[in-house]
Amino acid sequence: MTTASEDRVLVLVRHSQAGEGNPDAERELTDSGWEDAREAGRWLHAYGLGIDEVLCSTATRARQTCEAIWEGGCSEADVHHDSRVYNASAQRLLDVIREADADATVVMVVGHAPGIPYLTSILADGEGSEQGHEALAAGFPTTGIAILSYSGRWSDLAPATARLDRFHVARAIVPA
Repeated sequence: MTTASEDRVLVLVRHSQAGEGNPDAERELTDSGWEDAREAGRWLHAYGLGIDEVLCSTATRARQTCEAIWEGGCSEADVHHDSRVYNASAQRLLDVIREADADATVVMVVGHAPGIPYLTSILADGEGSEQGHEALAAGFPTTGIAILSYSGRWSDLAPATARLDRFHVARAIVPA
């Protein structure tokens, strides 16, 4: 993907399916969660996105989602595990993204609902792919991936400044 110097791509990922258990921050991915996250990595690789920087929740399920995405074939990036991403509001996520490396063209955030879905909605504010917005309106399930384009510095990212290019839910096909 070729971009101009100020063109950016933001990839927002809701972690894959986790099992039950306490404490919440230590919940691990289920077997199907691992497979779905690997499928997300295959899809991102096929989509042609090379990730420059990852801002990841410190929750075990988010960390494992990142690991499985790399196993699936998405190019590995600098991963920053940030406790502020864990169960963060859209505003908190926006604050974290504004601190992304200024040289990073493609930034991925791996986090949780409701922050990730809400941030997607407020950043794109109806702009972009009609199909993407229709899919997003149906919900943002685990291993949901929103790809947004943005032109500007990460530090200037604000509501209604991006466009939703694609929304995808990664699901592994398990043989019967």
